[in-house]
Amino acid sequence: MIIKEVIARAVKDSRGEKTISVSVNGCVTIAPSGKSKGMYEAPSYNDSLEQDINFINEFIISSEINNFSDLKKIEGFLNNNVGANTLFAFEASILKALAKSQGKELWQILNPFFDIQLAKFPRILSNTIGGGSHSIGKEKPDFQEFLFTCNADPSRALEINTLAYEEARAILKTLSGEEPEKNDENAWMTRLGNEQVLEIMKNVQENIFESFGIHIDIGLDIAASQFLNHNLYDYNNPCKVRDKRKQVLYVAELIKKYNLFYVEDAFDEKDFSSFAELLRITKGKCLIVGDDLTTTNPQRFEEAIKKKAINAIIIKPNQIGSLIKMREVIELARRNKIYTIISHRSGESQDSTIADFGFAWQCDFIKTPVIGRERLAKVKRLIDIENHLR
Repeated sequence: MIIKEVIARAVKDSRGEKTISVSVNGCVTIAPSGKSKGMYEAPSYNDSLEQDINFINEFIISSEINNFSDLKKIEGFLNNNVGANTLFAFEASILKALAKSQGKELWQILNPFFDIQLAKFPRILSNTIGGGSHSIGKEKPDFQEFLFTCNADPSRALEINTLAYEEARAILKTLSGEEPEKNDENAWMTRLGNEQVLEIMKNVQENIFESFGIHIDIGLDIAASQFLNHNLYDYNNPCKVRDKRKQVLYVAELIKKYNLFYVEDAFDEKDFSSFAELLRITKGKCLIVGDDLTTTNPQRFEEAIKKKAINAIIIKPNQIGSLIKMREVIELARRNKIYTIISHRSGESQDSTIADFGFAWQCDFIKTPVIGRERLAKVKRLIDIENHLR
């Protein structure tokens, strides 16, 4: 495939903030933007969004692109001149254009040796009640996300996760007497504390099982780096200060008390040892997940593997930019029997690219709420693939 036309421009995401859109031969990708960013993430733009746009619009590619590996022909040069958002959007659009030129789906280009008979869909992790940096107000949970997931194909998972979402709304409304508002990821906001919210999640879990006979699991994104203060975890709701050791014991206690299935970023993004201690204590009974810890970075991930810090990793394409490196992280996870979770960001669009990546590379989970058109676009894309394969 010859790249004939490249157009980069600024568009607004779901938070009304500017991000980059790149079109290659008429095929478009819009980069998401994170609000809660890990310190080890690659910069979103080289110098600025505007500079990246100008560079892409002036960039002339002489190389022919015929498969995923051909991205290596242009990646080295782009890496030094644009940020991760731009690199991701450009490379994803190249692959979409390649798929279109061959009359194929994006996931088929990403994994041309796909064995449909062995295919599975990523299990959907849906943010339901929110706190931390994604919610507004002084009084809110310290933990960033309270999640539900059920082991079902996309269409059924959408139905069950939506029921859980509405059940959580009903309980919050009963407790406060007011209709709860949504945060920037469409999760319900509340003034309740962390464990009060976990009690609600447990109630929803029980109600869904009683009504429909379906078991849903509970997860947390603690985003602990957001409330670390002078090496102490400084909780506001309720007020409590915990050192590293007490934080490990507290999270382990929550996992046991609420039978948590998934816990993400329970400690500071530099603290491999606490992740490793929690994984040792829980003996693999819960997914101990790195996001800010690993930032889709092969070197950070290799260190996490060496230190036995996690058994699951978040994959966010625009944390690293390079799709070559992103695939390297996924393959590294597979070789080391570590679960992969491809994830949206808080600033999103209706771009559904991560659904194709998650399916093509057989990620174990996809993290995206099921409410809001930007989030739902990812789930609907999985359902489209599901229907296509039928």
